[in-house]
Amino acid sequence: MMTPFIAEFMGTAILLLLGAGVVANVNLKNTIAEGQTSWVLITSAWGFAVFVGAYATGQFSGAHLNPAVTVGLAVIGKFSWSLVPTYIFAQLLGAMFGSWVSYILYIDHYRATTDEDAVRSTFCTGPAIRNYKNNFFSEFLGTFMLVFGIFFIVSPNIEIEGIQMQNFGIGSLDALPVAILVWVIGMSLGGTTGYAINPTRDFGPRLVYQMLPRKNKNADWSYAWIPVIAPLTGAVAAGLLYNVLIG
Repeated sequence: MMTPFIAEFMGTAILLLLGAGVVANVNLKNTIAEGQTSWVLITSAWGFAVFVGAYATGQFSGAHLNPAVTVGLAVIGKFSWSLVPTYIFAQLLGAMFGSWVSYILYIDHYRATTDEDAVRSTFCTGPAIRNYKNNFFSEFLGTFMLVFGIFFIVSPNIEIEGIQMQNFGIGSLDALPVAILVWVIGMSLGGTTGYAINPTRDFGPRLVYQMLPRKNKNADWSYAWIPVIAPLTGAVAAGLLYNVLIG
């Protein structure tokens, strides 16, 4: 029953459950870790979340867990364009489900938290300083580094729908170096926007937040296009550069 669609759904759900969970743990009221807002703690948890999600599902789908990775691999000819919509849809649903489960887990703490910015931060990213041009570049560069780095890490050979794909996902054993890559990107480049570097990681949970029964919610849709468009643009740029250098 473990199809690539289900694997991408599950892997992305795991990523968001653990990633959103650490932000909820440090930002919401009356949690054990309330106020422990160490950037190292948050970036470490997101890196480990990538590792767990990718390790669990890599053998079934390549564990992209990110539309930017899917598009980037397609640009360099390591993944079929025909499978891109299916992967992205699975990733979006997984991101929504994972963030929703995290919400249910911390439901009492969400009810106790009146700071709506803190609540929104547990679902989606936002800029430390709102400057759309610089915010776009931050997400573009972070995703460029992620996808370009993955090009040199990927290794599994898997057949999907009769198509033999080589080097098209981050796989199981390669989940660790990719997790480290995500970790260092967060610590080094993530301080400006919270480093979404993944369109569905931001857009899916933002949709979930929009649907919550909270009176003063503000999903900040005026910013929401940046963590979607900038990562995809960064992935395409990484693919084009890789094709020039290696292809």
